[in-house]
Amino acid sequence: MSTEKVAITIDRETLRRLDHLVKSRRFANRSRAIQQAVNEKLAHLEHSRLAEECAKLNRKDEQAMAEEGMSEDAERWPEY
Repeated sequence: MSTEKVAITIDRETLRRLDHLVKSRRFANRSRAIQQAVNEKLAHLEHSRLAEECAKLNRKDEQAMAEEGMSEDAERWPEY
């Protein structure tokens, strides 16, 4: 994976907490910690967006589309 270098500004208290995590070996370095935090936040936002879009769906319409043609298929399925 290729990487890019960026500069960020961060408040002292957050940096102190971040450095504590690095010192306690929870992360290899600041960059890894920040990269993981950003990745997790992006994943959360993407998941939230999917949930918002799913909430817009009409359950009855979706159920009807899912069941469309099911009765015909059921007639052809062998009895077990």
